[in-house]
Amino acid sequence: MDEILFNLISAWPGLIGRPDPELIADCLVLVDFLGEARTLIDVGSGGGLPGLPLKLARPGLVVALLEADQGKAAFLVQAAARLHLEGVSVIRERAETAGRREGLRDSFDLATARALAPMPVLVELCLPFVRVGGRLLAMKAGAEDEVEAAAKAIELLGGELVEIASAPSRLRDRGQVVIVRKVRPTPPEYPRRPGVPKRKPLGG
Repeated sequence: MDEILFNLISAWPGLIGRPDPELIADCLVLVDFLGEARTLIDVGSGGGLPGLPLKLARPGLVVALLEADQGKAAFLVQAAARLHLEGVSVIRERAETAGRREGLRDSFDLATARALAPMPVLVELCLPFVRVGGRLLAMKAGAEDEVEAAAKAIELLGGELVEIASAPSRLRDRGQVVIVRKVRPTPPEYPRRPGVPKRKPLGG
């Protein structure tokens, strides 16, 4: 199934600049961090990474793939169908608006993000989806400075840094997973309007 997914990604024009077979294995480093999670939202899913590899590894996981780009969202729908995956939904919407929607906000055990944004932006886009007690898993490399810059954002959004865990792969020998636990509900003013988190990162 992993090979089929990689072939689907490689064949879809403009999805990923340089498809690498190690992309799937790189995403699977998150499997060790899933714990007992039952629901997951992959924010800025793009080619379904890491959401689809995690679903293949943990078939019982209910996965939402959030992607604003129409072409990429179309790919995600097709990929889920071609892989015969149940319990996968594709949400074609920006994180800033989806994060305010009932049924999505404060709803998931886990949020994941890979190559989405710097940490101060990423936490504003992702933490609103996570239920209190759930976690954000952000795939990064050399993330210490980013995490330090995101300290204010993490606190404002109801999060608490758990650790920056080493998670190397053949693709990224300095791969890390930044783990943030949701300890309080995200205040209602967050996330801010589309585009604002990127233009004016919290704490920046």
